[in-house]
Amino acid sequence: MKVTAITVQVKNKSRYSVFIDEKYSFSFNQDGLLSAGLRIGDELTESDINKLKKNSEDGKLYDRLIGLLASRPRSRWELENYLYRKKTDPETQEQLLNKLEDKKLINDLDFARRWVENRRLLKSMSQRKLMVELQQKRISSQVINEVLAADETDEKQVLRDLVEKKQHLSKYKNDKQKFMQFLARQGFNYGDIKEVLEESKD
Repeated sequence: MKVTAITVQVKNKSRYSVFIDEKYSFSFNQDGLLSAGLRIGDELTESDINKLKKNSEDGKLYDRLIGLLASRPRSRWELENYLYRKKTDPETQEQLLNKLEDKKLINDLDFARRWVENRRLLKSMSQRKLMVELQQKRISSQVINEVLAADETDEKQVLRDLVEKKQHLSKYKNDKQKFMQFLARQGFNYGDIKEVLEESKD
């Protein structure tokens, strides 16, 4: 079996279609094509073609992971979960994720730091709530503890800001108990809630 053509795809200029005996067989991005070392006229065995097809599929998955990371930072588990949903075999999952880690494109410590920084900018949020969110991203306890220990945000001031923002809403204005339950769900402890509500009343 012979490589008879290698052409740039019409709909995706970053990928190259490889034709075997005049029929489309698989595709690569530029790096994958260079790595494969294919040339027009190369003779391939069926085993060669199967391996190249596998590498082609792995390359497509890798490009999709890069696309996901380009849209926003993600934890290793989020990408692992994506690959699982794509029914990727465990060995390939590990290879792709390790490749991203080697290129420093995923790092759970950096991810957790950015997550905390961004959430602090966007919301009045307790450390406990941040911890729960990071746990949902399957960040390790060690990393979570390290990141939150470095967070110097005044937790009580965050609570004051949230109280100031929400206490005038009609659903909380005349129902202190309901408001306290809301604040507790945000991860603040009862003692701080009681103290800050007393301050706001004064």
